[in-house]
Amino acid sequence: MTRDPRVVTMNIDMSERRPSRRPPLTTVTGHTFGAIPPTALALLGIVSVQLGSALATHLFGAVGSFGTVALRLFFAAAVLTLMWRPSLRADRRTWTVVIGYGLTLGLMNLCFYQSLSRIPMGIAVTVEFLGPLGVAPAGSRRWLDACWALLAAGGVVLLTEGRGDLDPVGLLFALAAGACWGLYILVGAALGRHTTEGEGLAQGMAVAALVAVPFGAADSGTALVRPWVLIAGLGVAPLSSVVPYSLDLEALRKVPPRVFAILMSLEPAMAALIGLVVLRESLRWSQWLAVLCVVAASAGAARGAGGHSGHDGD
Repeated sequence: MTRDPRVVTMNIDMSERRPSRRPPLTTVTGHTFGAIPPTALALLGIVSVQLGSALATHLFGAVGSFGTVALRLFFAAAVLTLMWRPSLRADRRTWTVVIGYGLTLGLMNLCFYQSLSRIPMGIAVTVEFLGPLGVAPAGSRRWLDACWALLAAGGVVLLTEGRGDLDPVGLLFALAAGACWGLYILVGAALGRHTTEGEGLAQGMAVAALVAVPFGAADSGTALVRPWVLIAGLGVAPLSSVVPYSLDLEALRKVPPRVFAILMSLEPAMAALIGLVVLRESLRWSQWLAVLCVVAASAGAARGAGGHSGHDGD
């Protein structure tokens, strides 16, 4: 039986007019991220997360560090869910990666903000960087990658040199956050391989929020739902969570975890600079020398990333 060509034409026209499942905003976002080199993605993420962290410390007096993390991750999860509208359909392996990513992200933020409430931001991020520093040389077959990691390690030592007055509990929380940060890089790379666009990030951020919100509610109580606190949390979330973690995930889709980890060597330097400008935390000459060390390590890693952009295996 021959179909009426007018019916065929009508069906085609209607299918062409049918709105796509993916919103226009995320279409533009995906194209934009895809056009940016992975090195630039990582560096933009560093600036965003450190500036957001510095601004978020102003919430400590009202809701504490746990409450601040709860607000950040809750609103970040809400924004990402509205942007990407992730489907709950996924195989067991994908959900394992998503849940592992969310748990790691939640614990990393809880530990980091506990350290940030006790020690200067530049020092906290420097100690935390020991996590990525352990990931950087793993699996590398190039001696130059090990050299960049050693140079960054020298910067870590210089940045903390002479600070005997640091709170040991703050240092321990920074070390715990560093362990989570190293795991975050590895799990983030797996998330990039097993999910598409920002859906996996939205799901993982929701898991992270489920981890953090009970801590924030127990620590801060009804202070979390004050109108000005909610507005401040909504304002901080994009800068400190939505933008940097989206950039990280896209970068991890393009470079191996070890290269990404070395690129993160700029993070202590950026934290120290933002701490100086935003929080008025001064540095000594030896710590500025440390800034040069980590910048050099990051630049060296960025130069090598172009010729070694294949992904590491699971």
